[in-house]
Amino acid sequence: MEINKDNLEKALSSKKTDGAEVAKMSKESEIGFHEGALNTLAAERIELIRVIQNVEKIMQMHISRLHELGVKFQEKK
Repeated sequence: MEINKDNLEKALSSKKTDGAEVAKMSKESEIGFHEGALNTLAAERIELIRVIQNVEKIMQMHISRLHELGVKFQEKK
């Protein structure tokens, strides 16, 4: 997915409602919006990393048990 910065700015700066254009968002409001979005996304990224780490640990446990049971794996190049 490609994010177009210009489209984001246009979406925030003006919005049409029933044919009338709504006033532009103030600079302070826009700063707050972006800061809030970044805080939310940073928390989501941290949670995603935790999920990936948990999946990796579980996969390693399964691989370890399969090795104990005599299953051999070939490394892919």
